[in-house]
Amino acid sequence: MDWKKELNRWKEEENIDGSLKEQLELLDEAELEDAFYKELEFGTGGMRGKLGPGTNRMNVYTVRKAAKGLAEYVKNKKGDSIVIAYDSRYLSETFAVETARVAGAEGVKAYVFSSLRPTPELSFAVRHLGADAGVVITASHNPPEYNGFKVYNEDGGQLPPAEAEKMITLVQKVENELEVDTEEAGTLEEKGLLAWVDTDVDEAYLEAVQGIRLSDDIDKDMSIIFTPLHGTAHPLVTDSLKRAGFTNVSLVEAQAEPDPEFSTVASPNPEETQAFTLAMEKGQKTGAELLIATDPDADRVGLAVPGEDGEYRVLNGNQTGALMLDYILSQNEELPDNKIMIKTIVTSEMGRAIASKYGARTLDTLTGFKFIGEKIREFEASGEATFAFGYEESYGYLVSSFVRDKDAVQASLMGAEMAAHWKKKGYTLLEALEELYKEHGYYIEGMDSLKLEGRAGTEKIARIVDSFRETELKKAGGLEVLATEDYQSSERIFADGTKETIHLPKSNVVKFILEEDSWFCLRPSGTEPKLKCYYGVKSRDREESEELLEALRAEVSEKWHAVN
Repeated sequence: MDWKKELNRWKEEENIDGSLKEQLELLDEAELEDAFYKELEFGTGGMRGKLGPGTNRMNVYTVRKAAKGLAEYVKNKKGDSIVIAYDSRYLSETFAVETARVAGAEGVKAYVFSSLRPTPELSFAVRHLGADAGVVITASHNPPEYNGFKVYNEDGGQLPPAEAEKMITLVQKVENELEVDTEEAGTLEEKGLLAWVDTDVDEAYLEAVQGIRLSDDIDKDMSIIFTPLHGTAHPLVTDSLKRAGFTNVSLVEAQAEPDPEFSTVASPNPEETQAFTLAMEKGQKTGAELLIATDPDADRVGLAVPGEDGEYRVLNGNQTGALMLDYILSQNEELPDNKIMIKTIVTSEMGRAIASKYGARTLDTLTGFKFIGEKIREFEASGEATFAFGYEESYGYLVSSFVRDKDAVQASLMGAEMAAHWKKKGYTLLEALEELYKEHGYYIEGMDSLKLEGRAGTEKIARIVDSFRETELKKAGGLEVLATEDYQSSERIFADGTKETIHLPKSNVVKFILEEDSWFCLRPSGTEPKLKCYYGVKSRDREESEELLEALRAEVSEKWHAVN
């Protein structure tokens, strides 16, 4: 794209939104180029970007263009309705209504939640209302200056690659995002093309959440503190815990109300310990035994528990996933012999060991919960396997498949039940985790990221991944390389030169399989301008695993920083 030509097209548009026009005048040349040099793309989390003017920004015009493409996508599938939800971010409600106005102008009915709702409820609502697609306006746990447009298919799952490509093609056919037709909301209501969704869907969803419970033989008086981190989870998580009989739940009041600035945290991300600061302070005063934090759109959840020294420890995503998997498989006697656990390629191998103990298969997918949702749908249709649990290292878990995306409401309830189960047996979650390590080995993981913004950053990220792809590594961190998995060429290349096909969608990802159940993987983020490198090691001793991880991270980091 000629960014200056695109900039002039916006400047010459007489009816452009006044606030966006004012913002254009405040940007320097580098900022203008970044705002106009490309169009926002759909990655693992849909369309997501910074708010502001430009083709590479989230604004009413880029949202309208995406909505137009979605409406055409629905009509091409002979559908006639969508569901729209939104979170607490800046302009989320505006973008939700604009999506409905575009859809209605195309003859597609929109069911719009009348106030904030979490992402998993949107996934549920698509299926519950029999709609043909869904949208949630959210940027998950990104900083306040971001927002996004996540699209869901009729199954309630995020669009997998083949479907996403069809929609992207339709979006790209919209020649001018500044001239997309819309219809007034009141007019659409009169025509029956806009309906507001409220408590009926909430109640149906909450009833389904209660269905995941596995045991009442637990200590329901366990002291719990919950924080929604200024997002959408407050009513649903607290209600779910109350209905399950948890009598000792308190809220971090300062973080209970929606706030687009997320003013009490540096980042509203439960993956980061700082997000638990206020919960920990309250926990120290009250002696809370479990802290629960959800991200703004309530698809991710983090758990923290006190250690032997009384200080709280935040469990990482792999640890929480391993504990949940072990608890579910040990307690759910109704699961059939063909049960399957689904995880991503950058999630700990500990889950595979736990699943094997209980006779469950493990299936790996690419990063992105849409791939897990896609497999659930396939297995339901074929009967080949029964979904038992799905998770990814980035704090996303799915207990039951009435939702087809990660679900922090389900996971919060299951996390509380699991902790209460272990409390009754005399263990904290940390002590239960230690028992799993002793049984299966000390699996320890890590992740490094390199933030590189703009066109130059995107190009450098590609060069770094290619440099690893093209280097024939024999060892990494002192461990032998057993195989290289190139998901762009769909090849697994073993150390002896033999090859086999990887039966997953193509993606610019390279993973190195090392001895002793260890590995590392390079992947450009689908939602942020970052290169991520994931690591996993295993030994029979914690200290040895920590040393292995440190050596591996140091060597790989040195290699990627050496790329120009």
